[in-house]
Amino acid sequence: MTSKTTNKYAPEVRERAVRMVLDHERDHASRWAAVMSIAAKIGCAAQTLHEWVKKAEVDSGRRVGVPTEVAAQLKALERENRELRQANEILRKASAYFAQAELDRPFKR
Repeated sequence: MTSKTTNKYAPEVRERAVRMVLDHERDHASRWAAVMSIAAKIGCAAQTLHEWVKKAEVDSGRRVGVPTEVAAQLKALERENRELRQANEILRKASAYFAQAELDRPFKR
């Protein structure tokens, strides 16, 4: 799932930063300390890097949550569902309009 803003960092940079946090976490007092250290080195906000790490853990199954791929599929299905509901509403209104027009037409034998 992507944010509504454009991603400032290339996927490779994000992946490398996440890998660095996971690989060097034990070298710091806490995960947050590792995140702050690495975020400063790559020039991103620590909270941003922390979110990348959590998302990577969800995607790999090491943390409970909805994986990125599943979230994208759900979003696409919700969009399709919305479009189909709109199309059904248009068809329902058109059907009612033409049914009324047929009733209003003079009867000819």
